[in-house]
Order: sequence, then structure tokens, then C-alpha cells
Amino acid sequence: MAKFTKKRGKSKPAISTASLPDIIFMLLFFFMVVTVLRDAELMVKVSTPYASELTKLEEKSLVNYLYIGRPTQKYQNIYGTKPRLQLGDKFATIADIPLFLEKHKIKVPEARHGQITSSLRVDGEVTMGIVTDVKTQLRKSGQLKVNYSAKKDPNAKN
Repeated sequence: MAKFTKKRGKSKPAISTASLPDIIFMLLFFFMVVTVLRDAELMVKVSTPYASELTKLEEKSLVNYLYIGRPTQKYQNIYGTKPRLQLGDKFATIADIPLFLEKHKIKVPEARHGQITSSLRVDGEVTMGIVTDVKTQLRKSGQLKVNYSAKKDPNAKN
């Protein structure tokens, strides 16, 4: 009779690393596609107030943000401590609002121009003087859909 011998060491086959670069590039591509880059660095301090009745903006591409607040510590030496308006990634004046709105409209299909919303992110400690000036300029520029950004009040009933 023939003798069958057992292999002494049960070796496992080596894991193939040939597809590893493909997997890494797929993951890299996935994260590049789904990552949203911030449009602008906040140059003003914005601590939005609390509110009890909130609605979420559905399409972020139809929203342009106007930030109003005091300059951060980094910019106080240059711009002072009075409340300022930030459009995009730079400080601006009230007179710059129409051009800012037109630049945003260029990026949006013409059929959706009526759905563009201007969202005011205003620091809770800012007086209403500059906010009223901004709202007046928005109205003069034909931007009538305006919203105020706020945080959900933790004490509000659901």
C-alpha cells in the first residue's frame, strides 16, 4: 500500500497586492469627488443667534452668503473692530453687493435666477444699522429672497 504523507506546515497562500494601487486610487478619487471645499475663509466673527422656527435651505448652489460681524483678531489691526461686511473671501462695502450678486447669477442657469436666495449670516452682537443697509441694497439690486441664518434653539420644543 502507498503511504500518504501529511505536509508538515500548513502554509497559507500569500495575499496578492497587485490590485492594491487600484483600490487606493479609487478611494482617493471617491474622496476628491465627495469632499466639499469651503468657499471662503471667515474673516469676521459670526456667532449666529438661536431661533425656534427654522427651515433648511435645500439647494446650496442657489444660495449666496453675506457675512456681517466684527473682524477676527487676525484682521483687527488692519480693519478695526467695527462690524464689517464680508462677501466671498474679502471685506466689502455696501456698494459691492450688486456686483457680488451678478457674479453669482453667472454661475446659475438663467431659468433658476428667481430661486437664488441671499443668506445673511449675522453675528448676534451686531447692531441692525449695517444689516438694514445691506437689506436695502439687496432690495435695490432686485434680490428679494433673503434669509437669516440661525442655530436651532436647544430650549425650543420640537
